[in-house]
Amino acid sequence: MSTQNNTITENTSPTRGMTRRRFLSTLLSTSAIAFMGSPLLMKVAHAAAAGTKEVLNGAHWGLFRAVVKDGRFVEAKPFEHDIRPTSNIANTPELVYSPSRIKYPMVRRGFLENGPQANTEDRGKGEFVRVTWDQAFELVAKELNRVRDTFGPAAIYGGSPGWKSVGRFHNCRAGLYRLLNMNGGYTKGVGDYSTGAAQVIMTHIMGNPEVYAQMSSYETVLEHTDNIILWGCNPQETLNMGWVIPDHKGFTYLDQLRDAGKNVISIDPLMTESAKHLNAKWYAPRPGSDTATMMAIAHELIKTEKVDEDFLSEFTVGYEELKAYVLGETDGIEKTPEWASELSELPASDIRDIAAQMANGTTMIMGGWSMQRADHGEQPHWMMVTLAAMLGQIGKPGGGFGYSWHYECAGVPSANNAIVPGLSGGKAPENMPPAMPVARITDALLNPGETIDHNGRKYTYPEFKLIYWTGGNPLSHQQDRNRMLKAWQRPETIIVQDIFWTASAKFADIVLPATTAFERNDMEMGGGASGKYLFPMHQVVEPQFESKNDLDIYQGIADKLGFGDKYLEGKSEEDWLRELYGKALAQGKAKNLEMPDFDEFWSNPTSYVEFPTTDEAIQYTRHGEFREDPLLEPLGTPSGLIEIYSKTVADMGYDDCKGHATWIEPAEWLGSEKAKQYPLHMLSPHPVERIHSQTNNISTRDNYTIAGREPVWISEEDASSRGIKTGDVVRVFNERGETLAGAYVTGDLRKGVIRLREGGWYDPEEPGKIGSRCKYGHANVLTIDKGASKLSQATIANTCLVDIAKLEGDAPTVTAFDAPKGA
Repeated sequence: MSTQNNTITENTSPTRGMTRRRFLSTLLSTSAIAFMGSPLLMKVAHAAAAGTKEVLNGAHWGLFRAVVKDGRFVEAKPFEHDIRPTSNIANTPELVYSPSRIKYPMVRRGFLENGPQANTEDRGKGEFVRVTWDQAFELVAKELNRVRDTFGPAAIYGGSPGWKSVGRFHNCRAGLYRLLNMNGGYTKGVGDYSTGAAQVIMTHIMGNPEVYAQMSSYETVLEHTDNIILWGCNPQETLNMGWVIPDHKGFTYLDQLRDAGKNVISIDPLMTESAKHLNAKWYAPRPGSDTATMMAIAHELIKTEKVDEDFLSEFTVGYEELKAYVLGETDGIEKTPEWASELSELPASDIRDIAAQMANGTTMIMGGWSMQRADHGEQPHWMMVTLAAMLGQIGKPGGGFGYSWHYECAGVPSANNAIVPGLSGGKAPENMPPAMPVARITDALLNPGETIDHNGRKYTYPEFKLIYWTGGNPLSHQQDRNRMLKAWQRPETIIVQDIFWTASAKFADIVLPATTAFERNDMEMGGGASGKYLFPMHQVVEPQFESKNDLDIYQGIADKLGFGDKYLEGKSEEDWLRELYGKALAQGKAKNLEMPDFDEFWSNPTSYVEFPTTDEAIQYTRHGEFREDPLLEPLGTPSGLIEIYSKTVADMGYDDCKGHATWIEPAEWLGSEKAKQYPLHMLSPHPVERIHSQTNNISTRDNYTIAGREPVWISEEDASSRGIKTGDVVRVFNERGETLAGAYVTGDLRKGVIRLREGGWYDPEEPGKIGSRCKYGHANVLTIDKGASKLSQATIANTCLVDIAKLEGDAPTVTAFDAPKGA
């Protein structure tokens, strides 16, 4: 769950600056009339009712006008230029007043009475005791110093990978890194759970991670593309949310693509909303067989002489090695459509048909992230680039490949903007320990001192004694929950800083309550990948209960550690916002953008900056400059070219990630012997109406739960053979664990595959007990905790076999969203 927060009891801004209330009222009083002096400054039309005020604020699901009446956040009105406001907008006020909120600093009773290491097996079931903020600051500072001095900085894990709340200044992750850097260092995670395998392998192949890149402009796709291949890509569902504040403009382009009548192919076990929306031809392979199918398409391109040899010669290295493998010259196995058909269960004729369509005109391959969150997840993304190169499409208007079409509305033309920088995480000390692959946290806790391979290096797990987690929910996103619970008993001290009583907070020793993004002042970029907007985020209401801004929490700890004067440099919230905005203003000046000064930007609570879009951005083609001149615009690879064969990777000598894309059988899949015992392949895709575990605790949940639980999608055939119908509570289980879920029977899913979306809150029937059944539908009770390969060590959540049975008897009450004992 994300945290991004505000101040509390004294209601002071970071360090000893003016109060937030005074800050807001002072800025508003500077101009009774909204200044519109800058051509980039826009004003949201509104008419606040008598006795209310309206201010702009935002979240990962969109910008809104927050309506405040009698000091209470009563309504959120969507931004007028939001193309498709999400269901979370209306329910946003619930987050401020949620029963799940952490109200006060809390400490697990056993820890408070007996100190570190005391009864760690009680985590998750032990009673919490309320303490003062001064006591909490003292406890955290004491533990940070004790562990650093006794075991060294490597024993402290600063766990904050992944999401946080929106806001450039109030960044809980950067704030934690800043604190721990100043205190002598810590072990940091590297990579992420979303794209861990792809970002590593793409850096070797294309010279950059690709997965968070701006895509070719949709305008070029509309004009030049003949064929769109949605390979595990479902933007119609995943574009609802964004890393910054979205405007959902990508949906407009999806409508235009539909109306343009493009030839669209969807390769996915599910007939997705995107496939339906774009009238796509649907091919439903076995999960985990994508690389084999791509190999067979490559084989067909070779045999039908549809390969662009000139492009391969000029812009790539290593094609001949890959070609020899596809033709079976190196391993004796020719990667024919018939060979791939045995693995994917797609008819060989379908594979040949896909190859023919891809070779007929300009083709854009839109790849999703789900297939790389699997065993050997590097391979399908590597092979997808190889296919695009064989077609000669990379850098060609309307052609090539992309891995961000389903993220941040990438492809919407970029604006000529000025970006507000974020708070710096500070300078790492000289003795900073090496970073650890983020998905290996459980393994590290269970096996201190063990050495693993990672991207050409050896990494030895430290023995973690203290974990400080903020801006995330590890007992949601980490795989194999029961294995993790065993590991979670190992550290001497676990500190969680969050807004809500997530499972991670319930399994902590010290819990620090942070505020929502709606209880502070900040600013954020908007429009996703386009960077079209700069939005102010005006404080909506005062901090609730005894919650504090993340930075105020770190400041209180820094004071106890003896470097409080350095942590935020003596600057107030207003000082920091002015300074950060000033850096954007300087960028804008260099680009001849007539931006308002800070007072003008901030003075009206419903004004924002909208940046212009250039003709150049409208015609942008990813890798177009490289294609135009590979000598002057080389890629960041050793050769400067696309590395279909990577000598760097080959020289690592890994058996599970070789020098070119390779078919390697997954640890679990429907083609394995294990499928006889667990005959269903579980996929855990992104939720439609939340961001991972964020907003699972508000009434938007009523839109998608079945029998009060996460829905598990099951095919009509699989449901019929088990006597299951929509609305039934079912058991989803394997040897790793069991969870309950609400059945949704559908004809849109291929036989042998189920979908249980990630992010549902973990809700054990017996809190704290390893192996307890989850009552709500938490997918990671079932998933494998294994690295994708020695190269990336990324998560493989989508490699998972299970079975399903209808629950006999009454279903237990869901308590995932309740506060623990004593809270």
